[in-house]
Amino acid sequence: MKIKKLNIIITLGFVAIIGILIAQLMWTRQAYNLEDKKFNQKVNIALMEVAEKLSGGKTSYTENPVQNIANDYYVVNINNEFHPVVLEYYLKTEFTRFQINTDYVYALYNCHSDKMVYGKYMTSHQENPSNKMINFPKHKNLIYYFSIRFPDKTTYLISSLRFWYLLTFALIIILLVYVYSIYTIIQQKKFSELQRDFINNMTHEFKTPLSSILLASEALNKQDLVQDNSKLQTYTSIIINQSHKLNNHIEKILNIAKNDAAGLSLKPQKILLLPFIQEIADTIQHKNKDLSIEIDIENSTSVMADEFHFTNIIYNLLDNSIKYCETKPVIIISTHKDSKGLYLKFKDNGMGIPVKNIPHIFEKFYRVHTKRSEEVNGFGLGLFYVKKVVQQHHWKISVENNVDKGITTTLFFPFSNNHV
Repeated sequence: MKIKKLNIIITLGFVAIIGILIAQLMWTRQAYNLEDKKFNQKVNIALMEVAEKLSGGKTSYTENPVQNIANDYYVVNINNEFHPVVLEYYLKTEFTRFQINTDYVYALYNCHSDKMVYGKYMTSHQENPSNKMINFPKHKNLIYYFSIRFPDKTTYLISSLRFWYLLTFALIIILLVYVYSIYTIIQQKKFSELQRDFINNMTHEFKTPLSSILLASEALNKQDLVQDNSKLQTYTSIIINQSHKLNNHIEKILNIAKNDAAGLSLKPQKILLLPFIQEIADTIQHKNKDLSIEIDIENSTSVMADEFHFTNIIYNLLDNSIKYCETKPVIIISTHKDSKGLYLKFKDNGMGIPVKNIPHIFEKFYRVHTKRSEEVNGFGLGLFYVKKVVQQHHWKISVENNVDKGITTTLFFPFSNNHV
């Protein structure tokens, strides 16, 4: 993915989450205001019921007897004298009926002393409340009245909106995780680009002297002195063969680095499997005299594939079967079809793969640690490349151990994707 596209995606994601968070905070604030209005309405109705009962059922008020002086402070006017015990009973009854389950404090006006007389701190908890100084100011033009305060009103409202605050907190956590993830992705991308640039530079630096070694060794091998000396011919052949192997490894590394950066460039075409695989098998058999390859494929069987990359897949699979065989290599290549698609199988008589290692063999730079793998040169890129090409073609690949010996690698070409 290009840096420009990545930056656009990051910016859009960040703006979207910030927008959701702002909307959530606004909804939470609105929910708090609605809950506050609901609480005030319930308290007003409950106190009106109390005032009516204290007045002996008379309803001759010219105006609402309940005055909301402050956010948590109410004054209730009564037409006649009342006893504090009766007031406390009615408050408990009405607040319970209207489900007002928070602490409150009430006080009465004493017209004889012209003072507010502290009543009682009413709590829904069993423990005694802490000693708090609650202020109850006097009110002019009122003779018989009582005041009530809700010191924990804000806490009560917040507790009733637990879900909204938890949701807001969860969104903040998501935003922080998103920011951290983006930071990690950017750092990983920088590291990946640095690693790819290093691999490209390193492999290009290797190819120049390697090409000189190959040219010099091939020219040397043609000299009469070398042709007449079997030992010198053997030495130069070793140099040439090992140089070709090293060159192949470098090409693999370059291809992987290139593919990681831009993806594979595929040019699918119809390929007849039998002559295609037969040609590759003949080439490999020329280099490996003890190799036996049996091909059981119908003449008309074909697939849609990129010729270059499909050739590399076959080479890699056959080369692995040869390298990891401790006896004379025998490889059976066969196909069969079902209602889903075509299966191309490569069965060998190699040393097999431990079951626990099979899920990891397609990972980059992964190699199964065995005595044989230590003797075989490689970087663990072959099967990673194979998997990448298979995925790019929308095929599937699987590996399983044979009952007797070796492994069977299966390439699956689904009919649904028109690859067959």
